[in-house]
Amino acid sequence: MSLSFSPALPPIVARLRAAGCVFAEDEARLLASAARTPAELDDMVNRRAAGLPLEHVLGWAEFCGLRLAVGPGVFVPRPRTEFLVRQAAALAGPGAVVVDMCCGSGAMGAALAAVAGPIELHAVDVDPAAVRCARRNLAPAGGAAVGTVYEGDLYAALPAALRGRVDVIVASPPYVPTDAIGLLPPEARVHEPQVALDGGADGLDVVRRVVAEAGGWLAPGGHLLVETSGGQAERTAEAVARAGLAARLTRDDELDATAVIGTRPAGARGPGGGPREEPVDRLRVPTSGPGATEGAHP
Repeated sequence: MSLSFSPALPPIVARLRAAGCVFAEDEARLLASAARTPAELDDMVNRRAAGLPLEHVLGWAEFCGLRLAVGPGVFVPRPRTEFLVRQAAALAGPGAVVVDMCCGSGAMGAALAAVAGPIELHAVDVDPAAVRCARRNLAPAGGAAVGTVYEGDLYAALPAALRGRVDVIVASPPYVPTDAIGLLPPEARVHEPQVALDGGADGLDVVRRVVAEAGGWLAPGGHLLVETSGGQAERTAEAVARAGLAARLTRDDELDATAVIGTRPAGARGPGGGPREEPVDRLRVPTSGPGATEGAHP
C-alpha cells in the first residue's frame, strides 16, 4: 500500500522499544506500511505499546508465506507450527481428506490447502471467535471455499460420514500447563483466549482427548500429527501408542518445534470387516527430521 504521508520512523521505534518490543524497528515499519493516515498510525502504535499483539493491531499474521486474518481474542499462529504443516504436507496428497483440529484462525488448514494441492478440508474449533476468523481464511476471494469450519468440541463437531475416511488429522491443541499460563508473555496471557492456551494440570488434557479418538476417524494408513513441547513429547507419544497408532517423534531445533506422528496400521480391520485399531505391545518412538532426538527432555 502506498502511503499518502511519510511517517518518521525513529520516534515510533523509540515508543515501541520503551514499551518492551524486542523487534521495534521491524514492527515500526509494518505499522507504518499498514496505516492510511497519521491518526490511524498513532492509534496503532498506542495499541501495540499497550501490549496488544502486533498481529491483532495489523489484523493479519504471516504463516507459511500466507497473510492470514487474525483479530482480537483469536490465537496468533506461531512460526514453530509451520514445522507441523511441512510434516503434514508430506503425507497429504491431492484429494486427501484433512481435519485441522483445534484450528484457531484456520492457519494450518489454509497452508495445507495452498501447498498440498486440492484437499477435502474440515476445520474444528470450540471458540466462536476462532471459528469466525477461520471461515474468513478458508473462504478466499471469489467465494471458492477451500474448507468447511465447524464450531464444537473436537470430534463431536464433525460429520459422522467422515468416520474411518480421514487421511490426515493435524492438531495444535492447547498444551500449556495451567500453572504456567502466568509465565507467558502478556501478548498471550492477556490477549489470547485461555481456551487456546490452557492444557490442564500437565498441559496434556486436550492432547489426550485428540489422540484417544483419532483412530476411529482415520482411514487405514491415515496419520495423526500433534504439536507438543519437547518436555511433553514422550508422554504424547505414549498416548498415541496406547490409542493403537504407530508413534514417531520428529523435531526441528531451529524452530524449537516438536511433533508426534501417529499412523493407523494400513491393514487393520475390525469385526465384520470394519476397521479397528491394532494394539501396540510396546512403545517404539523412532525419530525423523532435522534435529530429531530419541526422546524428549524437559
